[in-house]
Amino acid sequence: MNPPKNLRKAQYKIGQVASLLGVSTDTVRRWTESGELDTRRTEGGHRLIDGKDLARFMAKNAKPIEPEQVVAQSARNRFPGIVTRVIKDKVMAQVDIQAGPHRVVSLMSREAADQLELEPGKMVVASIKATNVVVDLPEISQNNES
Repeated sequence: MNPPKNLRKAQYKIGQVASLLGVSTDTVRRWTESGELDTRRTEGGHRLIDGKDLARFMAKNAKPIEPEQVVAQSARNRFPGIVTRVIKDKVMAQVDIQAGPHRVVSLMSREAADQLELEPGKMVVASIKATNVVVDLPEISQNNES
């Protein structure tokens, strides 16, 4: 019997991590084999990466990029990423997201952060329009069940 969804740890397959980081699955495998990124094996032999470990890895290895000259760009941008830190007080929450090479910070109500069950390692999508950052949960499975 599986634990309730809200009690399961965020874990990601090699392909999901590669997609989030914009690298090949071979690159992620090399990182796991060299010990740069920890994995655990399922009973079926698949490698899974803990969301909190991935969040630490992404924050530690983020490299600044030179911005391209903007010729035409959508007014609304969506950045899939991993939550690296959540700071809450009685009313508000600060949510830090590592989206590829970009660190995105969202300020939201504590109630919203609690309802989304935001914590380091959770996959999210930061939607940015003007000066507001809206955090959505992606439709992909958080616990690798098909």
